[in-house]
Amino acid sequence: MKLNEHTALQTPRLLLVPYSPHHVPTYHSWMQDEVNPLLLLSLSLLPFLILHSLLAFHAPNHRYTQDLQTLTASSPLSLAEEYSMCASWRSDADKLTFIICTCAPASTSLPAPSSAESSTLQENAAVVTPGAHDAPENMIGDVNLFLYPYEDESEDEEQEGNKEDVIGELEIMIAPPSARGKGYAKEALEAFLWYIKRSVTALLDEYGSADSKPESEEKTKQKEKMGMGEKIRLRYLRVKINKDNVKSLGLFEKMGFKRVGGGPNYFGEVEMRVGMDGHGEEKMGEKEGNGFTQLPYGNVHGRIHV
Repeated sequence: MKLNEHTALQTPRLLLVPYSPHHVPTYHSWMQDEVNPLLLLSLSLLPFLILHSLLAFHAPNHRYTQDLQTLTASSPLSLAEEYSMCASWRSDADKLTFIICTCAPASTSLPAPSSAESSTLQENAAVVTPGAHDAPENMIGDVNLFLYPYEDESEDEEQEGNKEDVIGELEIMIAPPSARGKGYAKEALEAFLWYIKRSVTALLDEYGSADSKPESEEKTKQKEKMGMGEKIRLRYLRVKINKDNVKSLGLFEKMGFKRVGGGPNYFGEVEMRVGMDGHGEEKMGEKEGNGFTQLPYGNVHGRIHV
């Protein structure tokens, strides 16, 4: 997505920045056979990968020897292909991603804007410098949102016009073993959810604009008859977590996610959701104004997406 192209998020210990070309070599190294095993908290990856990786979410000393190629039955991308993927993710309107970095040392920490909650950044707001504040040695992972068309076979015919709505799936990775078990994943997720809540209108506008197709006259009249606008809604965010990963299940429950379904699925996963219609949003936004700051990324002044 282009939504966060010039946006960084600062938390007490982390800095989240848009995935950019200078991040690719480090990201590429994480995905190779020789790298240390990755910590992957996934809500939408292949079930086989989820089944193994989530069991280790709160066990930083755990090592599983199978590499990502084996777990995903895939081949690694070349460096050139990784650069191409980075460019694609920037332009794809259904993917929102941030690279997770540790903050700079206290002596060089970013000063907070004079008004973090302002709809426009002040002239004296700190600007995150690409390649400096997010240098390779500061990178520890990434966090992503994937948008998919909303489908619910249980809905009746009167709600068919809502088929343009979407759902979001979350995914987070902490790569270096030395960065695990420190609460970074939780802190990054909280900031990411805070940003999604603040930016949901702009996020859906970009998604809808990229996917806009001419409607038939009949469909347009049907919407008008039902009193429905063409506004796309983000119905809910979801995660899928292994049933034995008690700590991660508890983490998302504290963040407002609720379990759905009659129990674990065939792969032992529990699905959890949080609605975007007011239910649970108070949990998602509870950090607002208390440790999270939205900053411009790069040589950009007075630009902020809310």
